[in-house]
Amino acid sequence: MKYIMKNSPAISKTRAAIMEAAGKIFAEEGYSKATVRDICRQAGANIAAINYHFRDKKGLYLAVLNHYQEISFQSYPPDFGMKETKKPEEKLHAFIKSFLLRAMDEGRPAWFGRLLAREFTEPTWAFDILVEETIRPYFQLLTGIVSELLDKRAKKRKVRLCSMSIIGQCLYFRHSHPVISRLYPGESFGRKHIDELTKHITFFSLHGLIKEKKSSKAKK
Repeated sequence: MKYIMKNSPAISKTRAAIMEAAGKIFAEEGYSKATVRDICRQAGANIAAINYHFRDKKGLYLAVLNHYQEISFQSYPPDFGMKETKKPEEKLHAFIKSFLLRAMDEGRPAWFGRLLAREFTEPTWAFDILVEETIRPYFQLLTGIVSELLDKRAKKRKVRLCSMSIIGQCLYFRHSHPVISRLYPGESFGRKHIDELTKHITFFSLHGLIKEKKSSKAKK
């Protein structure tokens, strides 16, 4: 992301405390519900510190997105450092696991994933920035993998639809806890289920893609 001040001075203890509190609160409450007052209370800082370090709530939110994106992608790279020569099936598995870890893990490395997942369902004024700086290149990585699995000659729309379906599965397990818990009392999904969900979504997606590929060939 290129929209945060690059030449800002070294992060002070106050600034760091605000960033820590803001990351947690924005991830848990979302931008609209989070308040500067609550963030400052948790950080043990004066509200004036927001103006001094970030100008306003928007500046703080952008700084949080930038900071925790770096932490998130360092902890969970989209390709897990996989070489381009790896099979597309392996790349898809790595992509899905990385996505789930960013969205469903606990603590600081997962905050950006949760913020990003919230932007999918509750877009804020920052969404357009996120689309261009983060979501578009990330989605292009997935469509590249899906294109390999289908056929490099597959229609772009078909590749996009399949890619959206994969993302949709990942987001469902992140956002549908209220529905799942009512359908199946006692059932929930979190950090300990990531390996299980990765295998399930990868298996389900690969079989769908294989069937789609066969169907496309049959029509030719």
